[in-house]
Amino acid sequence: MKINSIINRYLFKEMMLPFIINIVFFTFVFLMTKILDITNLIVNYKISMISVFLILLFSVPRFLSFVIPMSVMMAVLLTFIRLSNDKELVALKAGGVSIYGLMPPVLVFCVMGAVLSCLITVYGMPWGTVSMKELTFQVAASHVDAGLKERTFNDSFKDVMLYINKIDLKKKILMDVFIEDKRSQNIVSTVMAPKGRMFAEPDKLLFHLKLYQGTINQVNLENRSAHSINFDSYDVNLDFKKSFTASKGGPEDEDEMSFGDLRQYLKTFPQKNEQYYTALIELHKKFSIPFACLALGILAVPLGIQSESAKRSTGLGLGMVFFLIYYIMLSAGSVFGEAGVYPPVVGMWVPNIALGGLGLFLLIRSANDRSVKVMSFINFFKKKFKPSSKKT
Repeated sequence: MKINSIINRYLFKEMMLPFIINIVFFTFVFLMTKILDITNLIVNYKISMISVFLILLFSVPRFLSFVIPMSVMMAVLLTFIRLSNDKELVALKAGGVSIYGLMPPVLVFCVMGAVLSCLITVYGMPWGTVSMKELTFQVAASHVDAGLKERTFNDSFKDVMLYINKIDLKKKILMDVFIEDKRSQNIVSTVMAPKGRMFAEPDKLLFHLKLYQGTINQVNLENRSAHSINFDSYDVNLDFKKSFTASKGGPEDEDEMSFGDLRQYLKTFPQKNEQYYTALIELHKKFSIPFACLALGILAVPLGIQSESAKRSTGLGLGMVFFLIYYIMLSAGSVFGEAGVYPPVVGMWVPNIALGGLGLFLLIRSANDRSVKVMSFINFFKKKFKPSSKKT
């Protein structure tokens, strides 16, 4: 079969514009989910606009790992819907070009998307995760005392709840201080003081409180005893660095590791447990998600060909439905894989095999001019979910 380079360039060009538009649109939508976290940092820590920009930048790789496969599918689907609606596919068939003859540019486009997505998952995501945590650490280090708010329960310190009724930041004076301390095993200490002072060491992430004329109530949960102590002055040391390290779940999480680090990490487990399966799932995700560009891209071709009377908005919704199915299957695979119900390789690759196999089946039917009846499927759901109107 002779490959027509003009047609290939034409199809490739048609897919590029919707791909770029979808990348920008979906990335913007996903970044909007970070607005609440960014607002909290701006209000509590008064971070600069440069820090806000860096937070958004470091968040992009994680979003792109899913946005790229979604955008590849949408680009192929919308391109073939337009070709079907404009009867260009009919003209190509009349000129002797089969459906299989249109696949080379689609496959090249999907492979390029898969390679780009693979670079994101293997290199971009670990870089983004590590950089985000380092930035959060730096922000907390330079604004450790600015995060305290009046009449607000502060749980920034691990196992310590802090409440301050009034704060004089200029004089570093605290009024009506309440502290619940659970750092000692089986002992809960409640400290109350009418006045105190605060001292911060931002470079060490240490926060010191010196309280005056207060009371300490201690409850021993093991032997169920309690006693109270009055004090003239009492020092409370809070280590934000330990809280930050503990919140990370260890020295390094699985999503921070590169491909090589994950392989070495898996070798350290003498037996398979939940943490082992979590790391193995993260390893397979680095390649199964990029491969979704091929599976979803192939599926988009027959869906677009058979949607002759569909609008672009309908095609967009159809693509979202199938990507949602893929994401649900991937999430279920992660849950059952971590639980050890079946091997993680099954949970991570079955969505690609299922949707890719469906795409090949529908592609063969379309190439043989056998109807897939996509529009009948869409119209059925339109009728089901269309609100009924009653005559009065």
